[in-house]
Amino acid sequence: MRLYVKLLLLLFFTVISCSRSQPAKSPENTIPCTVVRVVDGDTFHCRLSSGENVRVRLIGVDTPESSDNPKARRDAERSGQSLEEIIKMGRASAEFTKRVLPKGETVYLEFDVQKTDRYGRLLAYVWLRDGRMLNELIVREGYAMVYTIPPNVKYQERFLEAQRYARENRKGLWGM
Repeated sequence: MRLYVKLLLLLFFTVISCSRSQPAKSPENTIPCTVVRVVDGDTFHCRLSSGENVRVRLIGVDTPESSDNPKARRDAERSGQSLEEIIKMGRASAEFTKRVLPKGETVYLEFDVQKTDRYGRLLAYVWLRDGRMLNELIVREGYAMVYTIPPNVKYQERFLEAQRYARENRKGLWGM
């Protein structure tokens, strides 16, 4: 009986440790990356398995700016919101991303047609260990808006549905 209990415990802990090492449902063509730091709601730094540190920009989404800069001013002008309100929303988006991507967390990067932007950032769909996609999650929770730039349109419909959900339910930025 003791042997049976020991084997059962060994099997249990083996299954638990294996389940934590891989994401639940990430696509096949992903590469692991360890979070180093979050820059803002849609950009972060991570370390590839090669040891290279890279800057990653979420594909298909845009979060408000968290500091006073030309884009924040354009966003305020376009939206009719005050600059202070835009910055407040940007900080809320950045805090959301920091909660989801703590330093040391392993995420999985999936690329689309265009792999980098003009600033040299990797453009990626970011899969979390639990199988959720950060790009979709940040839109669904209302901390980003859909911002699709062809040719990277693989999940555009998925993001638009997430945005409809956030608006209808006054989530995140839609409820401020």
